[in-house]
Amino acid sequence: MKLKINQFVLNNKFLIAGLLIVLLLFFSRNFKPEKNEEPIVIESQKIEENQKYGYNLDNYFVVKDTIRLGDSFGEILQKNNLPYSKIYQIAENTKDIFDVSRLKVGKPYTILISKDGTNEPLCFIYEQNKIDYLVIEFCDSIKIFEEKKPFRIVEKTAIGFIESSLSETMEKQGLPIELIYNMSDDIYAWTIDFFRIQKGDSFKVIYKQRFVDGNVNAGIESIDAAYFKHKGESIYAFNYITPDSKNQTDYYDYNGKSLRKAFLKSPIKFSRITSRYNLKRRIAYYGNVVRPHKGTDFAAAVGTPILATASGTVVESTQRGGNGKFVKIRHNSTYSTQYLHMSKRMVEVGDYVKQGDVIGKVGMTGNTSGPHVCYRFWKNGRQVDPFRQKLPDAKELSDDYKPDFLNFIKPLKQQLDSIK
Repeated sequence: MKLKINQFVLNNKFLIAGLLIVLLLFFSRNFKPEKNEEPIVIESQKIEENQKYGYNLDNYFVVKDTIRLGDSFGEILQKNNLPYSKIYQIAENTKDIFDVSRLKVGKPYTILISKDGTNEPLCFIYEQNKIDYLVIEFCDSIKIFEEKKPFRIVEKTAIGFIESSLSETMEKQGLPIELIYNMSDDIYAWTIDFFRIQKGDSFKVIYKQRFVDGNVNAGIESIDAAYFKHKGESIYAFNYITPDSKNQTDYYDYNGKSLRKAFLKSPIKFSRITSRYNLKRRIAYYGNVVRPHKGTDFAAAVGTPILATASGTVVESTQRGGNGKFVKIRHNSTYSTQYLHMSKRMVEVGDYVKQGDVIGKVGMTGNTSGPHVCYRFWKNGRQVDPFRQKLPDAKELSDDYKPDFLNFIKPLKQQLDSIK
């Protein structure tokens, strides 16, 4: 059998070779190698829009400026080709939400103007602060609304050693001005007499700061904890919210006692004492005779707000002799306070005022050689030196909140103590 097959192959070798060639040509024509085709990528062109305040500013002519002394809403828009009739309509339609007559000098504003050939203003944007801004649209209908710029919050710490004053020390370190005000006028306003801080006093603080448009300071978000060493005494302050406080924060010391006292140390923010309570004071102008000074004089510019140092009821608001214009407040059956030489009284007899409310403005009425407020303090009907009184403390945290409070402040105290 094997022999017969070999003989067949020999006799037909040319035929077989031909068939192999035909088959090879057939498959070579019909075989197409598989291609590794890569997916087609269509690159989308990224369009960088000039977005701000929720608008693409490239779609408008943009006018940017700040409110100047003497500027008014109407004059600004009239200069930019908006008719007075439209301005009046805008003012009337927005007055319940925002009074356009109260634009503040120095605040930035932006006007968006149409590019359709009419050059008509379509929108007025007023920056109330670094974050909040007001938008008034008047292209078709009049709309007014408030918005916020996106911002980020950064936690920061600081430490300082007093050389002369708290403000000078903080300013030298480049710390935000709001931090100075919050430390002196809010956190420690009841516990530290900042007119008597001395070289060697020190502070530490943990705070959160807001930033917009990259690294532009937009103010203090919160002060979470602080430490002040004054005359050798260490005073901690922790920002804590009790469950029943309706999200109102208060500052407590390490033992859970509120730093908020019954009376503020001063009726004026960031003033200086020019004359203290002194029953043996002699004045050269009056021939060096003894003329007791039963008040504490806080110097400040005319018009500076005067604050009620404690809550109470106004029992006098009048003008009389050397006292000039003054206000007297009865706080309880023991304590009253009096504020002399005002340029303007802002409360009336019978009004109830809260601690920190503005009750008048600094002036020079009555017998005075310069603008100041003479602060008088009455205890049981007798004028006394407020800085020598043991005044009532504020409330202490209840025992129900103490465990949560102590757990809350533990990491903050550790962080404060580690600041070097």
